[in-house]
Amino acid sequence: MRRRIASLIFFTCTLTLASHTRAQIPENDPLHRAQSSATACTTDASSSCAEATAKILPLILGPSPLQENLRRLTDEIGGRVTGSPAMERAVQWATSAFRAAAVDVHTEKYQLPLTWSESDTRLELLGEIKFPLRTVSLGWSPATPPGGIEANIVDIAYGTPQDFAAAATQIKGAILLVHTDLGTTWADLFNEYSRPPEIIDRAMKAGAAAILWEGARERLLLYRHTNTTDGQLEKIPQAILAREDALRLSRTVLAYPGKIRVRFSMPNKIGPPADQQNVVAEIPGYEKPEESVILGAHLDSWDLGTGALDNGCNAALVIEAARALKATGLRPRRTIRFILFGGEEEGLLGSWAYVKTHRAELDKIRAVIIFDSGIGRVTGYSLGGRADITPAVREVLKPLDFWDVNRHTTDAQTGTDHFDFLLEGLPTLVANQEEANYLPNYHAASDTLDKVDIRELKLNTTIAALTAWGLADRANPIGKRLSRAELETLMKETALDQQMKSMGYWQAWEKGTRGRQP
Repeated sequence: MRRRIASLIFFTCTLTLASHTRAQIPENDPLHRAQSSATACTTDASSSCAEATAKILPLILGPSPLQENLRRLTDEIGGRVTGSPAMERAVQWATSAFRAAAVDVHTEKYQLPLTWSESDTRLELLGEIKFPLRTVSLGWSPATPPGGIEANIVDIAYGTPQDFAAAATQIKGAILLVHTDLGTTWADLFNEYSRPPEIIDRAMKAGAAAILWEGARERLLLYRHTNTTDGQLEKIPQAILAREDALRLSRTVLAYPGKIRVRFSMPNKIGPPADQQNVVAEIPGYEKPEESVILGAHLDSWDLGTGALDNGCNAALVIEAARALKATGLRPRRTIRFILFGGEEEGLLGSWAYVKTHRAELDKIRAVIIFDSGIGRVTGYSLGGRADITPAVREVLKPLDFWDVNRHTTDAQTGTDHFDFLLEGLPTLVANQEEANYLPNYHAASDTLDKVDIRELKLNTTIAALTAWGLADRANPIGKRLSRAELETLMKETALDQQMKSMGYWQAWEKGTRGRQP
């Protein structure tokens, strides 16, 4: 997941560290008690949510291929940067897993504006003072010039207008060190994405040569982000410097003002545009097959770790939900479409492309459900500003009341693959999840399979499967498609317009290149 949005700043979660991967859920686990509490979610559905729940639960909570599927994706394929050979293997993994579950599957192409990979990033102090500076390139950062950059380090503090004004005479041609807060909450993660665009613009206008971002994780943990929202290169070379090294460098710059120089070499490899693929599977509806409910997650990840929490576990969740629903033998009234998107980390490129390709069909998409926050327990859904769909979602999840999953929020957010569907006026549901161990390992070298609690993942898979089933099998759609005028009202009421401006999406909305047309 690229970022959490402002509304979740107000959503208090419990921080619980997940265990190592566990065995299947034992029969006496309290989670199994939900089977006895199931009640119908609709009185007129041909197959009630109670019936579906009773069949789904043992298929998901019992022995299943979920854990082995995820092991192959993470341990064997590893980190999956969009446009890389690993991402191509991940697409093959997904199509094979859907076929093994007897679910019809195909791939759909979209174009990545360019391919990117990091080479040998180096940052070294020049002069008598020497200590290690551990750093990695920001994703989609341009390379430094051949031979690298030799320049002074200027500590620009937090990069506010006042900070830039105070250092105005030192910035041109310098490498800027920008400080960050330690990331421990969803609000902190939001700031990691909302602050950089303005700082980058100030650095460019002042003539800086490059930017070093102080890491927001402790213990020398390195991770990778990108600030691009359209798959294009960043405007200036940027790297993330391990937090403790950045703080040491800052103290040194303070002790020797104007005298600390470095050599910064970052020979990133930039390739031409490349075709990429979304993986699309479906269980056809028996009555209204032309209408659909989408359950999705992104398949791509960054490459320092193996993309287990972000977002391998939820890619595996989507496949497992499809397997279980298919295995029940029940058919929903509408088609359930299962989509694994690519290019999410570079600007939601795969889901944006899907929306553009399928624009003529959008009136028939009844809901879009997205999972993208690791294995933290689901407490409900973020409903994209749509209070009107809350009763239907509550009704669908009633069989799982024992799990306390009906605490929904009506915020609207930019942070994951529902976004372009939301901009087209469709009902969207993004799983609200407890932080668990997501943030300490976010995009980091530590995002590996041992961080995934299979017990929690199975619980979330059950919730996802029931949600998709219930929304697809309802007699009536959960809500209408909003007009552009109604969307503009929603944006103001939820402050989505402000999020879009801070994240760099607003111009595309205003120009009509992204979102519903008037």
